[in-house]
This record gives sequence, structure tokens and C-alpha cells, in this order.
Amino acid sequence: MNYSQTLAQLIGGIVTGGIRVIDLTVPLAAETPVIKLPPQFAPSKSFELEEISRYDSRGPAWYWNNISCGEHTGTHFDAPIHWVTGKDYPQNATHNIPVDRFIGPACVIDVAQQARENADFLLTTEVVENWERKHGKIPEHAWVLIRTDWSRRGSAEAYLNIADDGPHTPGFHPDCVPFLARERDILGVGVETVGTDAGQAATFNPMFPCHTIMHGSNRFGLASLTNLDQLPPTGAIVIAPPLKIVNGSGSPLRVLALVPV
Repeated sequence: MNYSQTLAQLIGGIVTGGIRVIDLTVPLAAETPVIKLPPQFAPSKSFELEEISRYDSRGPAWYWNNISCGEHTGTHFDAPIHWVTGKDYPQNATHNIPVDRFIGPACVIDVAQQARENADFLLTTEVVENWERKHGKIPEHAWVLIRTDWSRRGSAEAYLNIADDGPHTPGFHPDCVPFLARERDILGVGVETVGTDAGQAATFNPMFPCHTIMHGSNRFGLASLTNLDQLPPTGAIVIAPPLKIVNGSGSPLRVLALVPV
């Protein structure tokens, strides 16, 4: 196979519009929702932009800013080291994960209708297997993305959807996570919600199964995605490299999908 020709065709497709580049990233700003933890746990900072200079006495020809936020803010990447179950893997942090593991085919499972009807909807193995009967088996090295249209919720309050008993957002059934991680050998999962686990995952067995099992299997997570409605069930490629933070547990990132027209 002539890989140089393949790369040239890829670039040609992007330039001519035969391949669309879809941005799966939400804007990162002070109002970007950040996950809320119980008060006994240390919170994550919201995003902050601090102006250094803007063509003025502080710097007459340049504009730039300091930025600060938690690693898991906005559209972000979860590395295995983020969770205690993934802490002992080699090359488990944002600076040393092999870069080929950031790119893979996208399998998009559309459960938007179910999530509209039930904020606590959980993706089960049965739903995934039904999807596979229609679209083919999930390939190795794939990103499994759940389309819930949750990113369309207009306010931080509606997006986080916190009640007296905690947040209510869709996610993965505890039995589905080991199926994806161990029987389908995926790169990781992606969701439109603030975190990869369902809102009520603290009550599951195990608690927070997507974090516990996915990172415990040396897999990744992508959270706060958007525009999944613009992706086909199969055929797209997702590119999701985090910032190269030494020993980083994750980072905000720009997630792109390549989609044939």
C-alpha cells in the first residue's frame, strides 16, 4: 500500500470538501460547566482567562493571556492515571501515552431519544449488541461515542441537572463498561455529559464504573463532547490528543472528527 498516496488523498479530501472536519468541542470560557463534587472533596477550578497585555503599555504589539482551570474542564481527556485503578500502568499520563492511541474510528451510538425520555438512561450491553447487528462489530482501537444530545441543554443548571439526591445525567450501565473495555478492546469512550459516568454512578456497583473499569483497563475517556449528531454511526475518524502535561491526569482538548461526505 502506498501510504504517501493515502495521506495525499486525505489532505485532498479535506481541501476539496470531500472530507468534512467536525469540531466536537464545546467553547472553553468562565461559564463552562464544571463537575460538582460533594463538599467533603476538593473542587476543580472553573476556567479563567487573565489578560497579560493587549496592544498597550504592558505589551504594545501583542495580545496574550494567562489561563487557569482544572484538567477536567470543558471538553476534556481522561487518562488512566486519573483514577486509582489506572495509576500503576506504564505510559498512563498525558505526556507519555503513545500518540497513535489518540486516533481511531468512531462508533456513534444514538440514544438521544432515550435520554430525552429518561435523564438517568444507561447504555446497556444489549443496546450495544443491537447497534452492532445493524452497523457491524465495534472494531479494535475505536472510540465509542454516545449521542444523547445532552450538549444542547442551554444552561449550566440544566446541563449538570443536579437534584437533592445528586446529578441526573445519562451514561453507561455497570455491566456495559467491561464489555466495551475487555471484549471490544476500544481506545475509550466519549460522552456529551460533564463526565463519562452517569450522574447517579456513585450509587452503582462498582461506584463510577466507567472511571473504575475503563481506566482500570488502561482506556481513556472524552467528556463534554458536542455535535455528535453530525457524525454517522460508523465511518468517521476521531482525533483527540490531550495537552502534553507531564504527569497530567487529563486536559482540555480540541476533539476533531473526519467525516466522508
